[in-house]
Amino acid sequence: MPDSRISALTPSDLPRCAELEAQMFAGDSPWPLAGFVAELRADHNQYFAARTGAGTLVGYAGVSVLGPAGDRECEVHTIAVDPEYQGHGYGRALLAALLGVADQEDAAVFLEVRTDNGPAIALYERNGFAVAGTRRNYYQPSGADAYTMVRPPAGEQPSKEEQP
Repeated sequence: MPDSRISALTPSDLPRCAELEAQMFAGDSPWPLAGFVAELRADHNQYFAARTGAGTLVGYAGVSVLGPAGDRECEVHTIAVDPEYQGHGYGRALLAALLGVADQEDAAVFLEVRTDNGPAIALYERNGFAVAGTRRNYYQPSGADAYTMVRPPAGEQPSKEEQP
């Protein structure tokens, strides 16, 4: 059953997303409100919101589905959770929603993550991602490096019995 804290991101959520983005990614060119508007409007993107029981938006995530039917791949654009709510499962629930989109397409999933973001890297590894390479100076203007990580399509993942 899907996590009840996760729902579709709506246009009315976007000012709060831009506010959180500016807070969390101040040193690395945070997306402005117009960027969120464009991303939400794109047909190949799906965005999700994480909300508290009271309905407060505390996180967001987005993924693109790219390529022709039968040969899709997905690219995670962002996963962000308000620092006050990190460590409470919101990031894990948002990632599950993104992976659900990819699994419906039986698509590989790609993402970039700061090399110094240990909690995010651990979350991705627990969900089948592996480092495929490093992008030097990927985040600007900070110049931080990023790992490119990839998760194979659901149909190519090892079964529970095959996993170490």
